[in-house]
Amino acid sequence: MRIKNMNALLLIALLPGVISSCSKKKSITPPPNTDPVVVHTPSPVGDVVGKVIVGYQGWFAAIGDGSPINVYWHWTQTWEQQPSPTNQGISSWPDVRDYTSTFPTKYANLNNGQPANVFSSFSDQTVDIQFKWMKQYGMDGAALQRFNPNGIEGPIRDAMAAKVKIAAEANGVKFYIMYDVSGWTNMATEMEADWTNKMSALTASPQYAKQNGKPVVCIWGFGFSDDNHNFTAGACINVIKWFQSKGCYVIGGVPTHWRDQNSDSRPDFLSVYKSFNMLSPWMVGRISNANDSDGFFANVNKADEAYCRGNGIDYQPCVLPGDLSARQRAHGDLMWRQFYNMTRAGAQGLYISMFDEYNESNQIAKTAESQAFVPAGSGFKSLDEDGTACSADYYLRLTGDGAKMFKGITPITATRPTKPMP
Repeated sequence: MRIKNMNALLLIALLPGVISSCSKKKSITPPPNTDPVVVHTPSPVGDVVGKVIVGYQGWFAAIGDGSPINVYWHWTQTWEQQPSPTNQGISSWPDVRDYTSTFPTKYANLNNGQPANVFSSFSDQTVDIQFKWMKQYGMDGAALQRFNPNGIEGPIRDAMAAKVKIAAEANGVKFYIMYDVSGWTNMATEMEADWTNKMSALTASPQYAKQNGKPVVCIWGFGFSDDNHNFTAGACINVIKWFQSKGCYVIGGVPTHWRDQNSDSRPDFLSVYKSFNMLSPWMVGRISNANDSDGFFANVNKADEAYCRGNGIDYQPCVLPGDLSARQRAHGDLMWRQFYNMTRAGAQGLYISMFDEYNESNQIAKTAESQAFVPAGSGFKSLDEDGTACSADYYLRLTGDGAKMFKGITPITATRPTKPMP
């Protein structure tokens, strides 16, 4: 039996003789518990709390685009060669009609007869038009993914950070750096050096995201129970505390089951998760339909939000459109159900995963709307794969409508208001 009153506990421990005399009495009335009740409240609305943020890869390049890497970065398996049906790194085909500069591939022409070209994220017009879409469709900010910048990808990642700053300022969109520690052996020292010597300069931009008056930094990957994230809890806490000592508000991109510390989470990592200012549990690959979202809402999300609220942590769950190549999207019903569930769960912010992730087919950026816009014989699914015609910008529009509901601009509703074709 647990004794709740400390005065009674001390009495029993220090004055054993009192017990016999007290035993003759019928009852002992303990003094009232006057311990203060600690109530944590979420952070006020800022650049991430109360906002919808998109994950931004910005990691596509092409031979001849003028980039430092000068290969078909992330379009292919063998970057030095053109994309083709036998050298393929993507699972969905982009709609490139808004880009003024595109690059050739060895795919057959699109079914409409147009050449099967791809864009480069390095092109100034590309990053500008993508941030213009964010502004146009109602997204508040972008988390620029930054992997280990010390190898061959370093120079182009540095260049993309500079281009994102320019595009964010030109279009009135917030941005922040999101470090991904996957496979980053020396992440502790190298990430701190990278922030100190390079990325912290971006915080001078009026569009660099701030929360509670502090520049935002996200670290994705602490606590995942695979060999690609093999860091000790102590090492992770040291990195978090280092960024906080530099005045940063630190978001953790953490495992889905962080709170229970099982499944995709390492055990004994709760101290790491509690060190973050905001938690953003990963959801890609965890759900594939609206019923799955309902199950997570009931069994995971509500408890996650309550735990975060009780411990002074802000909660930023993921919302994803679903894997188009696996026919998960149900013309927007999967994504809308998550907007609905995360709004009624009381989330402090939302993270869209992802904006331009054509590799895993969970992008919201403009995508081939019908088979007329995919290479002939390629097998790529288009947005109308389930028989419902969708415009190329459908998931941008859907995200904008979800953002309005999340912010209370429109009523909360389980019924998707966005029409697949405008």
